[in-house]
Amino acid sequence: MASQHRWIYVGAIVLLVAMAVVGLLTFTQQHANNESFRKADELISKLQENGYPTPDREQVARTLGTDGGAVCEDPASSLKTGLQRVQMSNGAAGPGQRPIIVAARTVQAEALILSVYCPDQLDDYQEKIEDIKTDDTVRN
Repeated sequence: MASQHRWIYVGAIVLLVAMAVVGLLTFTQQHANNESFRKADELISKLQENGYPTPDREQVARTLGTDGGAVCEDPASSLKTGLQRVQMSNGAAGPGQRPIIVAARTVQAEALILSVYCPDQLDDYQEKIEDIKTDDTVRN
């Protein structure tokens, strides 16, 4: 009779441990979700303050998460700087490709994202974009 009760106790302990693990995972996921929405709200308010169009809150939270995603993966690296400069061209290919004067708002939008999601990388990014020729090329 005692061996039958032992399996009940073991089963109850296994069930309690499983419930604790599920609860911990759910709490961690909810905390990360709340943090991503808090950062999305902060970014959206900064974009509004600076006159940028504001994206959907859920889209920002999904795309940038809590750590900024791909935007914060070494934004001042030579590769990302090179890709950014290629995108700031006239769109031609090969020898016809020329740099353009880009809207200052374009490069500053990424600085706003960095200020929310990875402020420790903002200074390096701003040093990399200092020599980009910008002007008011877009109507407000």
